Amino acid sequence: QVQLVESGGGLVQPGGSLRLSCAASRIVFSIYDMGWYRQAPGKQRELVAVIGSGGITNYADSVKGRFTISRDNAKNTVYLQMNSLRREDTAVYYCNAHALRLGFDYWGQGTQVTVSS
Repeated sequence: QVQLVESGGGLVQPGGSLRLSCAASRIVFSIYDMGWYRQAPGKQRELVAVIGSGGITNYADSVKGRFTISRDNAKNTVYLQMNSLRREDTAVYYCNAHALRLGFDYWGQGTQVTVSS
């Protein structure tokens, strides 16, 4: 059974930093596009950042210049470095693994990020 396990969430003050990790198991990690999404209370889930199997990245406008997505194929792990956090970044952050050609799409259970003073 495929598993995506997120970690690294928590409570941080505005302007602070957090690093999220997502460890994948039972998939050929290197062929998947990996993404981070988030869902705030009362809002739809939205894309935060994605990194393709070839390493190309894309970010939501709201996080450009503040967040960095990266992957380590040897560790089957994708990261999201979040700097200069704002209150509006508060949400549950989800890891996603997507293989378009195979028609596979997997989600983690989510990790809470709360930005508050």
